[in-house]
Amino acid sequence: MIEYKGYIGVVDFDPEIDLFHGTVINTHDVISFYGASVTELRAEMQKSLEIYLEVCEEQGKVPDKPFSGELTIQTSPELYGRIALNAARRQLEIGVYLQEVLEKAVSAN
Repeated sequence: MIEYKGYIGVVDFDPEIDLFHGTVINTHDVISFYGASVTELRAEMQKSLEIYLEVCEEQGKVPDKPFSGELTIQTSPELYGRIALNAARRQLEIGVYLQEVLEKAVSAN
């Protein structure tokens, strides 16, 4: 992964063009870049993001920011009740409890 201004890029190798292809993953807009080395990938990601930000400014568009960290979900009343009960047993707010549960879930992979 490569990070620049809070945006995160992930990289795969594209054997058809014999280059690495990167994509910014923590935004809804599509921002991609190519390079033959880590140094080139970093430079190209920065260049792609700067161009993206300039184009947004020229068009009067607010750039899509890296994901905010807010997560909204809907669940059944039964599951919500079990979550609330588990959080209360641990003397945690529901949001704090869910963050712990999600951290464990994604760390297990």
